[in-house]
Amino acid sequence: MAAAEPKLKVAIMGAKGYPYVYGGYDTMIKELGERLVKKGVHVRVYNHRALFPKRPRFVNGIECIYTPAIESKSLTQLTHTFFSMLHACFSDVDVILVVNSGNGPFGIISKVFRKPTAINVDGLEWLRPKWKGFGSKYFYWASKMATRFYDQIINDSDEMRRVYLELFNKDSKVIAYGANPKESVSQSYLEKWKLESRTYFLIVGRLVPDNNADLIIEGFLKSDSSKKLVIVGDVPFSDEWATQLKNIQDPRLLFTGYVTDPNELAALYSHCFGYFHGHEFGGTNPAMLKALGYGCAILALNTPFNQEMLQNGKHGWYFEKNAESVRRIVAKAESESEKMESLRKTAKDGLIQKYNWDYVTEQYLEVFRELARK
Repeated sequence: MAAAEPKLKVAIMGAKGYPYVYGGYDTMIKELGERLVKKGVHVRVYNHRALFPKRPRFVNGIECIYTPAIESKSLTQLTHTFFSMLHACFSDVDVILVVNSGNGPFGIISKVFRKPTAINVDGLEWLRPKWKGFGSKYFYWASKMATRFYDQIINDSDEMRRVYLELFNKDSKVIAYGANPKESVSQSYLEKWKLESRTYFLIVGRLVPDNNADLIIEGFLKSDSSKKLVIVGDVPFSDEWATQLKNIQDPRLLFTGYVTDPNELAALYSHCFGYFHGHEFGGTNPAMLKALGYGCAILALNTPFNQEMLQNGKHGWYFEKNAESVRRIVAKAESESEKMESLRKTAKDGLIQKYNWDYVTEQYLEVFRELARK
């Protein structure tokens, strides 16, 4: 009788950890990790030690290793990956998956140890306004290093694949970010903010310049709309730009801050009149997938990434990067409410196969098996 094939061992690092869910990468690790375990893969996730007061070794079948970091705004993530990479290279894992292009240079460690690696590089980090000067140069350099040191580059959109080919002359495998279509949630969860269904536009995202909440707010306030604009999200540190926005006095604006209750967030999505998506520098965006999954009528900034996600206007309308364009799209949305309803009804059709988590997991597994065979 043939011996059973040894269990594939995969280490994942570069996010905050498991089962900690705060950002897109944490969600990806949760969705991907749990599905890989069900497929018989040994999954190890490297967790930020400081974020986990309790440190069980196994959670839902996923092995958790708690590595330290130099705790500072710019060094935490990078030093955490550095220590995690060293640990993984001295262990018996078959393949290492790293997320975030900022971790590009650490691929040299796995090269030395001849450990097969893949890296999901995410968006155009070096263009984001928050990384001015040195930060921007570092991310560009780190992304370039990722293309040299890792065995497989993974991008989450065709547009990002094109960018990496053009800038770094390196092809990548496109594996999108997954989505979970959701049922609409009772509007009773909106009572907390004295909101009713379809009486507000919605923005969801961190209050950072590259999500363009300032532009959307300015354009909305220039409109004649009697609806509200609800802004969900904040920044986890004190920030002058975000504070200025939150200090704008207008009865039509509602800043909720972070909404951590999933039912409240689901209700805000599924009962909005229109969802504004101003994200500028990314590939497949998790907030946009949520909006499709909850059946929102989407009004998105006109970028190649947003065109790709909404299938060139099939599942949303676009505005340009100026307040006047936002004002116009608010007026158009309110005068064409039947078309907005049609966008809501067909939104979930936008979650085509490539955004299905089971399909995403199969694609990652294929990459891991191929790397392990090498």
